[in-house]
Amino acid sequence: MIPFVSDARPLAILTSGGDAPGMNAVIRAVAKVAASQGVPVVGVEDGYTGLLEGRLRPLTVPESDGSLGVDPEMDFLGSVGGTVLGSARELRFLTPEGRAPAVRTMASLRGLVVVGGNGSLAGAHALAAESETPVIGIPASIDHDVGCTGTSIGVDTALNTIVAACDAICDTARAHRRAFVVEVMGRDCGYLAMAAAVATGAEAVLFREQGRDEDEIVASLERAVRHAFAERHKRRVLILKAEGVTIPCTRLVRRVQQRLGEGFGVDVRATVLGHLVRGGRPSFQDRMVAGRLGLAAVAAVLQGESDQMVAWQAIVPGGTPTPDSAVTRFGLARVLEESRALVDGSSPITQRRVRMMETIEGVLGL
Repeated sequence: MIPFVSDARPLAILTSGGDAPGMNAVIRAVAKVAASQGVPVVGVEDGYTGLLEGRLRPLTVPESDGSLGVDPEMDFLGSVGGTVLGSARELRFLTPEGRAPAVRTMASLRGLVVVGGNGSLAGAHALAAESETPVIGIPASIDHDVGCTGTSIGVDTALNTIVAACDAICDTARAHRRAFVVEVMGRDCGYLAMAAAVATGAEAVLFREQGRDEDEIVASLERAVRHAFAERHKRRVLILKAEGVTIPCTRLVRRVQQRLGEGFGVDVRATVLGHLVRGGRPSFQDRMVAGRLGLAAVAAVLQGESDQMVAWQAIVPGGTPTPDSAVTRFGLARVLEESRALVDGSSPITQRRVRMMETIEGVLGL
């Protein structure tokens, strides 16, 4: 271990917003990397709520030789889903007056690492403008709607969870010659549904970015089910529905079943995976990305950088290179702008995803 540096103020880390598998791996990486540089680390409990209330707990411990160590339990916790620090959505953080106690807490810190999605990163951007303490963001959201980065921590694990669940559903669907509409999370971004549809061999996929109204969706599903059973003679049909498609799964299934009629002889069922998609032990990729982004975030703080996010395999030009060729730093203002474009459909990346799914729509039904 490297002895303490002269500045003994701790580096803080918080997890905010929706939890994502791999958040604990980030906490572990930040604690270990900072400790190796002689920088103590504290965890902020319950996201921005804990920062407002000054609820910090040590993640590093001083050793007898004056160096810093990390609680041995951290090795185990890094392989667990969720976040050991807790998370919360904090409405007080929406105004400068509400954030003021957090800014006062930050005055005693060497830096702050914020792990979360777009709402969390917006909070980090505001804090960076209102505090002299360096603030660095790390993207962690299963929704895959954070700008600039090729992936966010939690996306890979969420997709693996969806694929495993759909495989299990298809086992029973084949046994009974049924059709299943499976809804997955993702908020306003349809990426999880799109990617999982390809991976599972689904017959169709529904996502908000298609811009279809309810009647169009019902008609398209009826065609997909009829084609699969009557013409392709399949024993199961799997349809992925993104959370952003606001038609309730049960109503959608009921309308499709009514259009098919009792004489068609096929049951259509609904399954909403919901928060199951957020849980589970993080995959290799999420643990690996968490470690490398954590390393880059600590380095950025110690260099005095602020108001930036570390991105994995950047999908937009620009940004600041780091010693890790897969990691680039982007200003949080740019990240939030790119994130808005991903969701509102003006991003070339979203447009490319939609075009690709339109291209393979005929392939999915084969």
